[in-house]
Amino acid sequence: MAGTRTPHSPEINRRELISGTRAGIRAAGTADIASVLVQARPERIGEVEQAIVALAGCEIHGRDPRGKLVVVIEAPDAGAVGATLNAIALLPDVLSANLVFHAIDAGQAGDPETSS
Repeated sequence: MAGTRTPHSPEINRRELISGTRAGIRAAGTADIASVLVQARPERIGEVEQAIVALAGCEIHGRDPRGKLVVVIEAPDAGAVGATLNAIALLPDVLSANLVFHAIDAGQAGDPETSS
């Protein structure tokens, strides 16, 4: 029967399950990486770009003179990625900000590309 729980079925929080944080499953040293496509007013793209790189964990990886920016966000968890994406979308002169890719990066200790 739908919705019935048995004594052996634990309560599952969907958000924790999806983000990998359920019951300490997520390994230490992991980070969420997201790619975002931002459409800004072309005449204000410089100001938008400066505002985005001022946000924690944001880098610009592509720029189009028609107002498009490719932004990479690195954050400690999916919630922080979402908060950063919302902050970008609410910036003045941003017309849209769309999540294109999201992954959890385990990284490797000592790897210069993932160590800071």
